[in-house]
Parts: sequence; structure tokens; C-alpha cells
Amino acid sequence: MFDSEVLLKQADIQCQERGVRFTPIRRRVLEMISGTPGGLKAYDLLDRLSDEHAAARPPTVYRALDFLIEQGLVHRIESLNAYIACPCPEHVHRFQLLICRHCGRVEELHQEAVGEMLAATARERGFTIQRQTIELLGACDACLEKA
Repeated sequence: MFDSEVLLKQADIQCQERGVRFTPIRRRVLEMISGTPGGLKAYDLLDRLSDEHAAARPPTVYRALDFLIEQGLVHRIESLNAYIACPCPEHVHRFQLLICRHCGRVEELHQEAVGEMLAATARERGFTIQRQTIELLGACDACLEKA
């Protein structure tokens, strides 16, 4: 787990350096996601945001999520249709996610060799990777011990 306040400060700095607007809604969506282990679904975000901003609608949430993903601040967990904060948004990187099917814990890995191998294989076949999602579903040690 990571410190939500540190992540938000990093996001502020990163957005300033890139010349993009880190609006209060975008900040709040990132704050909600970073405070929830295992990620949040878009409609859960909408429900929470609606409690604070009566005018919040699905496009509001999806625009904020698109921005946060584009800036590398959030990752989409494809298999769960949920979003998780990136613990290291200060750089562009390839990543893999370990997802526990029992408790929902998600851990981000940085096995660069995996990404490099896939990129090289794709290039050999005349293909350019535009987005890569590697999710490893299983059980964490804590859940295995309980079973």
C-alpha cells in the first residue's frame, strides 16, 4: 500500500510539469481510487462522487479516468473492470498486476524483461504494441494460509 497524500502531491507536480490541468474532480477521483485497496469500478466512483457533487454523471467520471490513465496515474484492471492507482506515476513503464481472487489485493510488478521480450517479438512480426495489459490472477499467501 502507498501513502495517498504523497501520491496526490506527485500527481500535482507531474501535471504541472506536463502543463495539464489536474482539476478538483480529477484529484478527487484519484484520491478515491488511491484510498481503496484492490481498486474501484467506475459506477462505485460515480456513487461516491455523486454524494459530494450532485451534478456528477457517468461522463464526468469516465473523462476523469481517461485523463488519469493517460497521465499514468491510474491503471485499468481489465479482468475486474476496475481502476487502481499507480504507485509510481513519475515514469512511463511497463507493468504487470498480481490480483488475488479472494481478497482483491492488487500488486503492481515491474518485470521489464517481460515487456521487452513481448515488444521484441511483436516487432519481429511487424506489429507495434499500443497498450499492454498483463494480469496474473491467483491467490495471495495470506488467503492460501486461511484456506
